[in-house]
Amino acid sequence: MQKKITLRVLPSEAGNDDALKSYIAASEGIASTRVSGYYILKRSIDARSRQIWINLTLRAFIDEPYLYRAKHELQLKDVSRAEKKIIIVGAGPAGLFAALHLIENGIQPVLLERGKDVRARRRDLALLNKEGIVNPESNYCFGEGGAGTYSDGKLYTRSNKRGDINRILNVFVQFGAEENILYDAHPHIGTNKLPQIITAMRHAITDSGGIFLFEKKVIDFITDRDIITGVKTSDNNIFKGDAVIVATGHSARDIFHLLHDKQIKIEAKSFALGVRIEHPQPLIDKIQYHQLTSHRAIYLPPASYSLVEQVNEHGVFSFCMCPGGIIAPAATNPGELVVNGWSPSKRNNPFANSGMVVNVEEKDIPAFRKYGTLAMMYFQQSVEQKAYNAGGGKFAAPAQRMVDFSEKKSSSSLPDCSYLPGVHASLLNEVLPTFIYQALGKGFKKFGEKMRGYYTNEAIVVATESRTSSPVRIPRDNISLTHPQIKNLYPCGEGAGYAGGIVSAAMDGENVASAIEAALLKI
Repeated sequence: MQKKITLRVLPSEAGNDDALKSYIAASEGIASTRVSGYYILKRSIDARSRQIWINLTLRAFIDEPYLYRAKHELQLKDVSRAEKKIIIVGAGPAGLFAALHLIENGIQPVLLERGKDVRARRRDLALLNKEGIVNPESNYCFGEGGAGTYSDGKLYTRSNKRGDINRILNVFVQFGAEENILYDAHPHIGTNKLPQIITAMRHAITDSGGIFLFEKKVIDFITDRDIITGVKTSDNNIFKGDAVIVATGHSARDIFHLLHDKQIKIEAKSFALGVRIEHPQPLIDKIQYHQLTSHRAIYLPPASYSLVEQVNEHGVFSFCMCPGGIIAPAATNPGELVVNGWSPSKRNNPFANSGMVVNVEEKDIPAFRKYGTLAMMYFQQSVEQKAYNAGGGKFAAPAQRMVDFSEKKSSSSLPDCSYLPGVHASLLNEVLPTFIYQALGKGFKKFGEKMRGYYTNEAIVVATESRTSSPVRIPRDNISLTHPQIKNLYPCGEGAGYAGGIVSAAMDGENVASAIEAALLKI
């Protein structure tokens, strides 16, 4: 028989096959020889007390042969001669999963990606990190796989009402992700492994007859009255299709400008802006695991944290926390400084970094109201430009020690930092908008009360974390998912304002593909 069993075990026992079989047998009052095997359904860490526990939910096999975990795998069709063709602008998770879902249903996707494939993209990232030169079309945000490819690969989401999370995770496993993402409470792939997975997805799309083109920047939408029929790219090519999915990510400002200039309805959207904060990873381990020393037990992963506080009527919260990670330059244009964080799969770098950001609403930026629906975007851009100038050029980032930041003191020196272009000691109250600076300063002190030792000058604050989500929403009908003004135009994913990470963007891509399939069936 099969039984679902919940266990609470020591970290040293969580990976011990014999120990877990013994616990399963004890919970059922049977001999351990009757347990033929098990697999993990869910795994999480409970670090609320000094004794750390691992919570496990297992599927155990008793008195019957062990069966491997059932996995969902895509059944892709040959769409090379399909009657229907859909243009997808952007090859991030929303675009990729939309394409795969369309192929499952016999529709040919044509993916147009402004950037390069993951291998060629690496060279542009190296140039940005080492020489301070940004390629506006190939960087941490633009290129195969989108912003997610080189920004950690966190797969945790609370968006369980938007789609089937397990289906999305199973697709990642099908294309090379480790099986632990199916059961870890906070699944994570790692920046070192994501590129191969994204490449495998592309090969599956093209092997099935889908079209996947790089360095195809869309510069115009082709419309016939109120119906979109195709797109034009910067090399003067025109691509026609039965519908167009716009899945361009949160940093494609040229698309927002294009929509605005063509008087296609868009909306200003609230987002969050702030800084990256970096601590030594052993310090975070010591705080979170209640250790007397900074030496982490070998059976525990590098510790993470999640913090939120209400300050001055603004939410201040941690964002994209990266244990054992690095801070990376995520700018998409010269003269604008953006930082982000990522971790490799082993999370074995010596620092822990996290975005620490403040909610921004239209009422907070009265000076930018003159820009109308692009107000939030122009505000975001202005802070990035100020940060770049404060850093002194070549994407060196303005930075300050944490306590010095809150007390408006100059940092005479800065601690070691993982940010490769380098950091420059600055007064960040002269870089950040006043309401953001004040909220962060008070928030840091409150976080220090929640995590004793967190508020310290051992930590460095690096500006600016500004691409948390899109500052623009492209509206769509709640049911058909089409733009309310332009027929057959489908806003999709994080850039359109309907997702907030890899998994939610992937689910939105599938949802849009399903909506298109339903619409085509009516024709």
